[in-house]
Amino acid sequence: MRKKKLTFIFTGAAALGMLCVMILAATGKKVEKTYTNPVLVETVIINRTEPDNFSGVLGIGDPAVLFHEGKYYLYPTGDNHGYDVYISPDLVNWDKGPRVFQSFEPGVWAPDVFYNAADRKFYLYYTVSGRIGVAVSDRPDGVFKEQGTLVENAIDAHMFLDEDSQYYLYYAEYPGFRIHVQPMDSPVQKKGDPVRIIQAADPWEKKHAALTEAPWMLKHRGIYYLLYSASGADTQDYAIGYATAPSPVGPFTKYAGNPIIKKAANIFGPGHCSITKTPDGRLWMVYHQQKNGMRGWDRIICIDPLWFDDHGGLHGKATRGSARPAPNVEG
Repeated sequence: MRKKKLTFIFTGAAALGMLCVMILAATGKKVEKTYTNPVLVETVIINRTEPDNFSGVLGIGDPAVLFHEGKYYLYPTGDNHGYDVYISPDLVNWDKGPRVFQSFEPGVWAPDVFYNAADRKFYLYYTVSGRIGVAVSDRPDGVFKEQGTLVENAIDAHMFLDEDSQYYLYYAEYPGFRIHVQPMDSPVQKKGDPVRIIQAADPWEKKHAALTEAPWMLKHRGIYYLLYSASGADTQDYAIGYATAPSPVGPFTKYAGNPIIKKAANIFGPGHCSITKTPDGRLWMVYHQQKNGMRGWDRIICIDPLWFDDHGGLHGKATRGSARPAPNVEG
């Protein structure tokens, strides 16, 4: 039933797009590609009772995006026991790929996949039962083989490789939800001790629960931008902010205008973003929204652009239900 639903959505979008192309071609006008959020919707049913708040009807969320050799690979939280990969040529039209990771334990959330050019391997940083582990594959859509646990009592890993070839693993302490960074010797080997860099202090970060999570690192003109999400992840007030620092380990200063991505009319709980860059140099966030204003985990996948202003401020806006200019994947 789920595959039929997805096929219907994609086929309908494709047919509408083809009709627009034919009409515009007939009039001699240039065709502008568009997207409308959500770009990916899938229902997951978990027939379990533990933990209670992850049972029942869910949607996919916590997306991690990877661009490799002309394709985008999306890895979301799904059925609580593993990850499926979704593949797209343009960030808009997604096909469901194979199962890439499976665990016999529950609590499989919020993955991150990192391509290491040095050894041409793909590294999956997974959360399972409140700890972070690492798995490796030769392909972005291949089965990832476990390499062991990296961090106990932690979730939401994100690997960042700096321009000086130094590795840094960002994650949220669990419970506690304070963001840390762990310097790494390699994608699988820690170096020294972790550093606590962000914790909930501002009112928007504590509206439903005091937490900061879902770290994602960007570097722009020598400054490090740490995006993160805060407030209750199962609420419509979940939102995205950022902090900046002169180095990957801080000290970090939160942006005074946080949160930069937040709820609005018909937009509920936008959060847990990952960032990719299209060939034209634009930044795009791939993130989730709540399907509606009800508390829970019924989530949908969306995309929207991010941009820097002339003073280094990072900006974006969550959208839904209206057509927007699509990512330019042709450069």
